[in-house]
Amino acid sequence: MAITEKLKPLIERADQQLDLFLSEEHASSAHLLSAMRYSVFNGGKRIRPVLVYAAGQALHCPPADCDAPAVAVELIHAYSLIHDDLPAMDDDDLRRGKPTCHIQYDEATAILAGDALQTSAFSALLNAPQQPGQLAILQELAKASGSQGMVAGQMIDLDAVGKEITLSELENMHRHKTGALIQASVRMGALAGGANAVQLKALDVYAAALGLAFQVQDDILDVESDTETLGKQQGADIALNKPTYVSLLGLERAKEKARHLTDTALQSLDDFGPEADLLRELARYVVERNY
Repeated sequence: MAITEKLKPLIERADQQLDLFLSEEHASSAHLLSAMRYSVFNGGKRIRPVLVYAAGQALHCPPADCDAPAVAVELIHAYSLIHDDLPAMDDDDLRRGKPTCHIQYDEATAILAGDALQTSAFSALLNAPQQPGQLAILQELAKASGSQGMVAGQMIDLDAVGKEITLSELENMHRHKTGALIQASVRMGALAGGANAVQLKALDVYAAALGLAFQVQDDILDVESDTETLGKQQGADIALNKPTYVSLLGLERAKEKARHLTDTALQSLDDFGPEADLLRELARYVVERNY
């Protein structure tokens, strides 16, 4: 069975849970809710909630116990994309082949929609049925999405525009900007499943390698793909003079690095049985995707 078919039930589950959470009772302004829903339901791959479910599955955790973390991490991701696309940040007009939130609505609405999605993510976790590891899951999301994670990565990214940076500096940026939330997704699913310290350590190695591989492949696609396939402006990083793995390593070495990171992710799962097969397939999918 193709990986896309295996992911389909988990993507559908995540969409159902997101739809349930983002109901009218969760916003006092219909216009704000419309912008929030527009940004959440605009064709995302749902990699992060799928990782929550897949990590939970590796620990024999029922999907229902992973629903709240899956919703929360995707709400954070959606908020981050809204803010990334703003004129003060990357100034993008397209996201997943559709107008970005500030183009479809307006800049003020986009900022507020992002703010609301961020706080809604924590509400999703706090209002979920109590279960072991709930506080640790909250702490994971807070750390990954704030000044020690994703937001720090965006600041490092902005500071790096137009500058020459080293490969280690680029990796530090992406471990924060992209990798932190991917790592949190895996850890949140594992914590929901009651993972022990040894299992968490192995999954940390997996998620760290996967997060970097995801970014390397994004950089490769920015060069090799096209705007229609990507759903966003091809060559945007080059136009903004942003440092990328391709600009530092060249295309072929960037591809080699992506393969090496995938191997690292797969090796980290050696002590897991077939229950972790979905995590293995996701590692391969990240570097084989074309958008």
